[in-house]
Amino acid sequence: MDLNEAMESRRSVRKFRAEEVAEEDLREVLNAARLAPSANNLQPWKFVVVKAEKKRRLLAQACFGQEFIGEAPVVIVACATSRGGCIGNYMESWPVDVAVAVTHLVLAAWGKGLGTCWIGAFDEERVKEVCSIPHEVRVVAVLPLGYPLKLPQATPRRPLEKIFCEDVYAE
Repeated sequence: MDLNEAMESRRSVRKFRAEEVAEEDLREVLNAARLAPSANNLQPWKFVVVKAEKKRRLLAQACFGQEFIGEAPVVIVACATSRGGCIGNYMESWPVDVAVAVTHLVLAAWGKGLGTCWIGAFDEERVKEVCSIPHEVRVVAVLPLGYPLKLPQATPRRPLEKIFCEDVYAE
């Protein structure tokens, strides 16, 4: 599957088959995240790969009871490990850097036939406790990962003409 096809067809998956994720597929997905660009090439990320069922279930609870997270055969916790980069001379770059790496991971997963769902609703302290993540490290996203049980329907996207303007900002 080429990149455009992956971007057009990707869906958030919340129902997974019970089978384990092939180790080779998992490594390729993680490698895609590793290759992401970052401000000053800081690569301020670490990905905690959770396979143990008990921990996956605890992560689901830390994500405000979203049980489907614990039903995925793998849950990946995307973390920001350092600070230092700056965007626009006003904001730290680590949230964007990790988000770009997660996007690489999500698209690579889809290309391998794996589904994910980008979870942003979580209790960071509980996630850190489950995964023994140090205090200074920030959790950016939680990603259940597995082979989709069924493919969800496409969600509508705004037309291109509604999201860009030329030369100056215009409503």
